[in-house]
Amino acid sequence: MTVADILMLVSVICIWTLLLVNVVLIVAGYLYYMQIENKPVPPLQGEPPFVTIMVPAHNEGKVITQTVEALLALEYPHESYEIIVINDNSSDNSRVLLAGLQNKYPGRQLTIINTDAVTGGKGKSNALNLGFQQAKGELIAIYDADNTPEKKALLYLVSEITNDPTLGAVIGKFRTRNRDANLLTRFINVETLSFQWMAQAGRWKLFKLCTIPGTNFIMRREIVERIGGWDVKAIAEDTEISFRIYMMGYRIKFQPKAVTWEQEPQTVKVWFKQRTRWAKGNIYVIVKNIPLLFERSARNIRFDILYFLSIYFLLLTSLVMSDLLLILHALGYVTTTIAGFSSFLWVLAITLFVVGTFITLVTEKGEMRLSNLWIILLMYVSYCQMWMVVAAYGMYAYIKDLIYKREAKWYKTERF
Repeated sequence: MTVADILMLVSVICIWTLLLVNVVLIVAGYLYYMQIENKPVPPLQGEPPFVTIMVPAHNEGKVITQTVEALLALEYPHESYEIIVINDNSSDNSRVLLAGLQNKYPGRQLTIINTDAVTGGKGKSNALNLGFQQAKGELIAIYDADNTPEKKALLYLVSEITNDPTLGAVIGKFRTRNRDANLLTRFINVETLSFQWMAQAGRWKLFKLCTIPGTNFIMRREIVERIGGWDVKAIAEDTEISFRIYMMGYRIKFQPKAVTWEQEPQTVKVWFKQRTRWAKGNIYVIVKNIPLLFERSARNIRFDILYFLSIYFLLLTSLVMSDLLLILHALGYVTTTIAGFSSFLWVLAITLFVVGTFITLVTEKGEMRLSNLWIILLMYVSYCQMWMVVAAYGMYAYIKDLIYKREAKWYKTERF
């Protein structure tokens, strides 16, 4: 067996191991969806707790009015929640629009915090810390500035967390509001439903684990106080705070009936910038928490640490290695006797990907369309390959920031 054969064999084993893990998560997630489909959300017990909704916003003039008005329309007692918008060093018309909303709804608890380059402009985590200083709620909910939650979203989140004292946080689901804008947004819609939410559902079903998605979630105030707020160095503050919640002994539950709709990137440039930030942020959190693998108190999150390690390091390396070897073999630069077998596994992987992804979409109303089959197939050969570039560039950006000791910045996702 040649060196090329050994490298190819190792790559194929790694890829298929992670692929099968993902299949198991999708199957478990599907079972969880079927389990709760006709199961009502636990009713809210007693007096509704006071909730602070925080919305970090930087140059969000195109979407902020719609977001705030959706939050004001939530079916939750108006006297029992407040909204704090952190208008963080914006240079657009956000300040004027937010002031107009305060005048339009004078009887509502709507607070606007306007920062400048000195007090703000240092990222989402810093903005949330500024908002938390004025928060009065015993529960803290976070929504991104482009979100329009469904009216019962907050009620469902509060009901879940107040009915189970072991829960430190409850996450809802976000959907793609502009899914039909172009081919890219359709890819993102499929990715969100299949590889984010179905995997979240599977991890909850099997391990009682979830990762906070950054929006449409609620957590206990005491958690933020005990951990000293959000880590300002973590640009993936959602993953970071998830690990810290589990280290406290709490669980994070996924309630897919709590839905918010958000705007996704409509150009490859904006998508690449956003996903690179996610990749770099998750790599920071992974590296920071690797020591927890060896701590007995962290046994509940070992799966997540290993899972993220596998995705961002092992899978990326294996995909690049196998693709490179196949190309070099085709060009005659290297010889590998298992290239044909590897090609067969590649075709099998595509089939499994298409079928599995399509099945996950049937859990969503309006997504049971045969046209999704060709979208998924096209997605495999294009969008999924772009992910490798994103992950690799995220790694490069993380190392570069580490070398030059750069601070985390607010990477603004362009709105449309």
